[in-house]
Amino acid sequence: MIHSRLLTALLAAAPLSALAASIPLYPTGPSEDSAFLRFVNASSGTLELVAAGSGATLALDGDSAASNFLVVPAGKPVQGTLTRGKQQHALDVTVEPGEFVTVVGLAGPGEAMEVRVVREQADDFSALKASLAFYNLDGSCENATLNAAGRDVAIFKAVELDGFQRRLINPLNLSVQLLCGGQPVGEPLALGQLEAGERYSVMLAPSANGSRLFQARDTVAN
Repeated sequence: MIHSRLLTALLAAAPLSALAASIPLYPTGPSEDSAFLRFVNASSGTLELVAAGSGATLALDGDSAASNFLVVPAGKPVQGTLTRGKQQHALDVTVEPGEFVTVVGLAGPGEAMEVRVVREQADDFSALKASLAFYNLDGSCENATLNAAGRDVAIFKAVELDGFQRRLINPLNLSVQLLCGGQPVGEPLALGQLEAGERYSVMLAPSANGSRLFQARDTVAN
C-alpha cells in the first residue's frame, strides 16, 4: 500500500487517468473489512475529487468518466470535495462491509451539480455468467427499460429513479436499446463482448440532448 505522504508526489508526476486505476485515494488497512467506492462523471466537462486528509485528486471526463472501485475503510466516513466548473459538492459517504457504492456527478438545472449515490451488495458472482446492472439516474425517463438492441426482449424493466437492477446473463457480444414510456430513445449502445465472471454497469443519465446511456466495467483497483 502506498503511503499517503507519497501520494501527492505521485499524482503530480503521472497522468490522473492512469493513477485512477491503480492508486487508492483513501487509505485502508489489511485488518479492515473490504468496502468499495467508485466515482462516475455523468455530466459534460470534468468532475474532480479532492480527498480529505491526503489531498489526493482524481479527475473524470471523456473516455475516463468512471473510476474503478477503490477499496475504502468499511463503516467509516469517506470525505472530500467534488468540483465541476465553478460548482462544488461536499462528499461524505459511509460504505458498509461488502458494499459497492457508486457516487455519480450529474448536471442539474442551469450550471448546478447534483450528486447521487447508488448502493449494492455483490452477491451474484458466477464464473460462467456475466453480471450486468442498469442504473437509472434520469427522472425524465418514464418506466426506464433496457432491451437487447433489435429485439423485443427486455433485459431490465421499469427501473426506478436512483435505483438499479442487476442480473446474470450468458457471455455474449451485446448492444442495448433504451426505452422510455415504451418508446425507443436514442441509438443503441454497444457494450462489446461481455466476459464470464466479469461485472458491468449500464447507466442512464440526463444530458442537454436528452436521456443518454453509458457503460462502466465494475473493476476493483489494485
